[in-house]
Amino acid sequence: MKSLVLAVVSLLAISSINCEVFFEEKFPDDSWESNWVYSEHPGKEFGKFKLTAGKFYNDPEADKGLQTSEDARFYALSRKFKPFSNEGKPLVVQFSVKHEQDIDCGGGYLKVFDCKLEQKDMHGETPYEIMFGPDICGPGTKKVHVIFSYKGKNHLIKKDIRCKDDVYTHLYTLIVKPDNTYEVLIDNEKVESGELEADWDFLPPKKIKDPEAKKPEDWDDRPTIPDPEDKKPEDWDKPEHIPDPDATKPEDWDDEMDGEWEPPMIDNPDYKGVWAPKQIDNPAYKGPWVHPEIDNPEYTSDPNLYKRDELCSVGLDLWQVKSGTIFDNFLIGDNIEEAAERGEELKKRLEGEKKMKSEQDEAEREKEKADKPDDEEDDEDLDDEQADNVPAEDHDEL
Repeated sequence: MKSLVLAVVSLLAISSINCEVFFEEKFPDDSWESNWVYSEHPGKEFGKFKLTAGKFYNDPEADKGLQTSEDARFYALSRKFKPFSNEGKPLVVQFSVKHEQDIDCGGGYLKVFDCKLEQKDMHGETPYEIMFGPDICGPGTKKVHVIFSYKGKNHLIKKDIRCKDDVYTHLYTLIVKPDNTYEVLIDNEKVESGELEADWDFLPPKKIKDPEAKKPEDWDDRPTIPDPEDKKPEDWDKPEHIPDPDATKPEDWDDEMDGEWEPPMIDNPDYKGVWAPKQIDNPAYKGPWVHPEIDNPEYTSDPNLYKRDELCSVGLDLWQVKSGTIFDNFLIGDNIEEAAERGEELKKRLEGEKKMKSEQDEAEREKEKADKPDDEEDDEDLDDEQADNVPAEDHDEL
């Protein structure tokens, strides 16, 4: 038993040693300015980032991140790191986003590139390997993008993953595993998972409709048919509108001046509508015809859908109408457990952030109350007093 325990401990130690963090950025100080590169792509007016913990936080230093600082701007900033491939191991992409400006329209995602990225020319059409993170624009778009490049084409996830749209910090995590499965987590809670082949259109479908197959001419797929024995009643056909029998010609009507008088038309109470025979079960019904399928000759499985041959750069390439988003806690590696631990640490810090925001909101309410003129407060007190004196059954009318 003792030897078995030692073997397990040794295996865990080796596993831990083999796990790597390929890129990490927490923006502790202004050194980011020498590590990250702004794009200078012509024709774009790019906004600038600033280092800040924002208006509310848990720790003024530990919570610092890069914040968009100019409204209605494109942003394009990137950093390179030592190239790696995730062949044979998980890939974890994780970072935090804080829309403290209560964003109305703008991106909060990152892109991961290979080493061919020209940082000073990065723009919206620059090829990338992975695009991941939240995107918000009005009430209709509040999603988490998960886009992979495959054979030179970008493929969007076919599922709709809703992102967080409040003003607090949230952690977004993408995990891609060597068995061609994936997970998306928000604040360390799994919100989506599945198979890469099933949830992206990387490959042609395994099956296609047989082009040689055709529905037989005698195939009857009508569940019901008109009753051949049902006959239209002889008194069925009545006009939809008839002259008003109660109408009389006005006394001042002049046939020479006004033309021949005709009574106005009214709905015919005897009108029965368009007749149709009743439906009966179709004795020849064979059910819906299903087009037979065959193996797609263009389909070839790919056991390496998960694999990125080379990852080398990370970038923020986005547009924001209203600035103020803070990006922080970047982590790209292959250790799922470590990413989860980082997530738990961040969740604890989030409680302090929410507490500070709550205290600020309460102070603002107190300030607004103190700044109100005395006569406004008296009017409010009077309204409250009058409401208290109204019988309960009359409250709905106030």
